[in-house]
Amino acid sequence: MASLTHAVLIADVVGSRSRRNIRELLSARLTAASRRHLRRRWIRLPYSVTAGDEFQTVTGPLRSLPELLLDLRVALRPLNLRIGIGLGGITGPLRPPVNRLDGEAFHNARRAIDSIKRGRRHRFETVTAFESRHERFDRTINLIYGLQDTLLLKITPKQWDAIKSFLRHPTLERSAKRLRLAESTVSRNLKRGYYWQLIETVNVAGPLIESAFR
Repeated sequence: MASLTHAVLIADVVGSRSRRNIRELLSARLTAASRRHLRRRWIRLPYSVTAGDEFQTVTGPLRSLPELLLDLRVALRPLNLRIGIGLGGITGPLRPPVNRLDGEAFHNARRAIDSIKRGRRHRFETVTAFESRHERFDRTINLIYGLQDTLLLKITPKQWDAIKSFLRHPTLERSAKRLRLAESTVSRNLKRGYYWQLIETVNVAGPLIESAFR
């Protein structure tokens, strides 16, 4: 495949019309997520709310995309996200504001998130989609994330709490103390919340994306 060095993320909030003060909550969550993700070099520009409940960024290394997607979902809880990833070129220098940038990656990201809203890719509900110029890659990565989304949509708030704590403090002892729960309860919530399946997706999808566009 040809070298594609950029990935654009466009996301919005599922059911945002039913939430009060959605703009304020989204802005606060994104400010914290931007600091964390810029520090880890998972994104190249801060997240920017571009319309209503929608926000965008240009991501960092392709290999880190799956880590970013999982961490972003955790960081923005209790908000549930639809996320479209577009792979391709970007016109002009990478500098804010992100809504003034353009190029293939942005157009593909828009097609990706629109495909989620219209339910075009699968006959089951999904909240993640990738779009590039390479059909074989798109079919593979969207199948992986489509199957993951089937599990992700079943995760309860308590299970998300366990996932967030364990991602930040990856021992049962520390997570249990932070959550004020027994270690066995945290372990059970991680298992029932499909934590290990989510992590396996990160481990497999990262190298797959990187090698596809090397």
